Amino acid sequence: MHISNYEKMLESTVSIVLGYLPKVAGAILVWIVGNWIINRITRIFAKAMEVRELDISLRGFLKSLISVTLKVLLLFSIAGMLGLETTSFVTILGAAGLAVGLALQGSLSNFAGGVLILIFKPFKVGDTIDAQGKIGKVQEIQIFNTIMLTTDNKAVIVPNGPLSNGTIVNISREGTLGFDIKIEIDSKIDYDRVKSLIIQILEADERISSPKIVLFKIGKNITISIEGVTSTDAQVEVIGDLNVKIKNTLYSNGIELV
Repeated sequence: MHISNYEKMLESTVSIVLGYLPKVAGAILVWIVGNWIINRITRIFAKAMEVRELDISLRGFLKSLISVTLKVLLLFSIAGMLGLETTSFVTILGAAGLAVGLALQGSLSNFAGGVLILIFKPFKVGDTIDAQGKIGKVQEIQIFNTIMLTTDNKAVIVPNGPLSNGTIVNISREGTLGFDIKIEIDSKIDYDRVKSLIIQILEADERISSPKIVLFKIGKNITISIEGVTSTDAQVEVIGDLNVKIKNTLYSNGIELV
């Protein structure tokens, strides 16, 4: 009786193993082929990110994220092939993901903003931007924050979430900036003479293009608008130099500013 039961148990075990063997072999084959396909996808994606010149840290993170996500999906598919119940695992994974998402809501928003900034590049390192009430040169674009340096040498750390959703003025993107200097003279002074003196100053400065003098306002005094275009880096210096040169030139010609 003992031997008979043993034989029955052995026969049952062999039957079960033989029944699962094709499924296991199929699962192994699917794992091998699936991994090969995932590696191909991640390499293609990495190449596409390299062509778009995405930030290196973002490339590595996104490549790993895609690889892990696809492998998790592959494991769920293999578990289903083997007849394992995957519904409970999906429920637990979803609940855990929801809990983590709620706990890290602000950080995830900043992360998503950082990804969008690095992908669409509304600005890059070295650009001067006006955003979130701050003006400064971008020093570093991180996954969660962007670091700017203001003109008074203060480091401003701006969260990427609000930054990516707000208005961004990229001051240096075009490489040039316009300027508009206004001066006032007595209405009795010859405007054409003043205009001629100022236009000579503008045309003599190689840093300035498209110079223009506009009679802005007429009253007891005349308001003159002095306009032009210069490089982004030189704008502040050009405005300062023009203020000094215009004042000195007019004064030497007997014309005083109001």
